[in-house]
Amino acid sequence: MRILITGLASHWGGVLAQELEREPAVDAIVGVDESDPRHELRRTEFVRVGGDAAPLERIIRAAAIDTVVDTWLIPDAQAETGHGAAAPRAAATRAVAAAAVGPVRKLVVKASARVYGTSGRGAPAFFSEAMPPAGPAHELIELERQLAVTAASRPQLTVTVLRFAEAIGGHVRSAHQALLGLPAVPAILGFDPRWQVVHETDVVGVLRHAALFELPGAYNAAADGVLTLSEIASLLGKPLLPLLPPWGTGFAARQLRRVGLPVPVQLLRDLRHGRGLDNRRLKATGYAFRYTSREAVLELRTHQRVRPLLQAGERPYRYQREVEEFLRWSPSVRSAGAGATSGSPGGPADRLGPPARGRPGYAELTEDELLELIPSLAPAQARQLRDHEASGRGREAVLAALEHQLERP
Repeated sequence: MRILITGLASHWGGVLAQELEREPAVDAIVGVDESDPRHELRRTEFVRVGGDAAPLERIIRAAAIDTVVDTWLIPDAQAETGHGAAAPRAAATRAVAAAAVGPVRKLVVKASARVYGTSGRGAPAFFSEAMPPAGPAHELIELERQLAVTAASRPQLTVTVLRFAEAIGGHVRSAHQALLGLPAVPAILGFDPRWQVVHETDVVGVLRHAALFELPGAYNAAADGVLTLSEIASLLGKPLLPLLPPWGTGFAARQLRRVGLPVPVQLLRDLRHGRGLDNRRLKATGYAFRYTSREAVLELRTHQRVRPLLQAGERPYRYQREVEEFLRWSPSVRSAGAGATSGSPGGPADRLGPPARGRPGYAELTEDELLELIPSLAPAQARQLRDHEASGRGREAVLAALEHQLERP
């Protein structure tokens, strides 16, 4: 397989590339974006591409790309820094147009379940793929219409549309996650909406599954189980504060902005009704979700407790073209692990910081909670946690899991 990932600088594009690099069946990976990658990559080739679709078409033809995975679409305007609200949607449209030419046989698009709207009065309890998109997310619906036209005009092209629920996890940046990160979870008076989420690990897992297998059509990507907002707050160990009035969405948005939470209109809709998704079609293709909605929220709780400990030691990866070219192509490079340009241990930056004042910290986490968390840690974070655990409680199962995480390719 020869795969092109659009939106390589996004969290989803970067982590997906890291996962696909481990696949022996994938011969080549090319990533494109307007910004530098934010994840360390070993065999993915990065090409900076601006707003024109023509360079994408040239890359697809020159590299004989057979699979395009589009992660450019960001339905939440607050989800990624460095991108405007409309720019990723326009980029996704260009990626769809480019994928309709040349040798491409498969197009996978990271879309959103927001096309359904919310489960308000008269709406079904669970939305299925057979239901036509009818929500207020007009730009997302238009993108899916373009995809349907592309699929109809090229029968040999497999078009996969993945309608994701709201993602949560330690590396997710979105308005929904920011709301759940507050000391108390705000709610609208008189409403306890039903939320169905998807863990960040499963977002990447579903994208990988769709890239490697044939999945024509649309698929709901959401974890098993639906939770009310009050249940989510309880699982996070936080109080629910129904302090927003049930009238005047603009006023409610201003109230949330006062506590530092930029609020897209969609979040206000979700605070009223939320939505449930029927995920049986995706599971029938062989994908097994690793986390239920409840388990995803519980791991988010663990991340929220560990995060203050790791923040002091974080050194985010910074892409430097000359360094990457040297590490990949220079005959002077002898070590297979030489590409590890960030997060090396030994300096002051790798020491764990103290827990944030007033919040439960690492000491309150059980062994089971840590074992659930460890597979999602980056290597630098795993090293920091290993050193902290070894100098403290020294639990054998936790240390073994951390060592196993560090040994992953």
